[in-house]
Amino acid sequence: MNLVDRVKKILISPKQEWAVINTESQTVSSLYTQYVMILAAIPAVASFIGFSVVGYTGFGTAYRVPMGAGLASMILGYVLSLASVYVIALVIDALAPNFGGEKDFIQSLKVAAFFPTASWICGIFSILPTLAILGVIGGLYSLYLLYLGLGPLKKVPEEKAIGYTVVVVIVAIVLMVVISTVAALVTPSPMRGF
Repeated sequence: MNLVDRVKKILISPKQEWAVINTESQTVSSLYTQYVMILAAIPAVASFIGFSVVGYTGFGTAYRVPMGAGLASMILGYVLSLASVYVIALVIDALAPNFGGEKDFIQSLKVAAFFPTASWICGIFSILPTLAILGVIGGLYSLYLLYLGLGPLKKVPEEKAIGYTVVVVIVAIVLMVVISTVAALVTPSPMRGF
């Protein structure tokens, strides 16, 4: 699997690429080391640069997150992103039979590993905090990629794919809120006395 080709194809021709992904033999290790760990680093590093090096302006005042807090946030966000891919794969796999799909953890992990591609790529906008909102576009496209991937990889009937996608998205949103809360609570902050 060539990383650049996979990213281009999943973004430009996702239906065809999901069909290719469906037939590939992957392992947890190969998915993480050849794809997830690389792409998940983009928003983490870009956010660190954007908020701790470049800084942002709010209410007429320039502000930079202190380097220590920025590094801690970057590392924690990255680790939690890696963990969330695995947890979302567990959710996708657990819910599959409820929507007429097949339980197959590696297929679930493939979906969880590849659907956030657009979101991770758009994470580069965080280098300039004023452009970080553009990452929402990547997030929305990633939801579409999730919808396209669940059918062929989990063998979900087309009429149940939308419901399956909605349930997975709701669980993923809850998961991301929990991850963000944990990250905020353990990241050093002058407001909490660290």
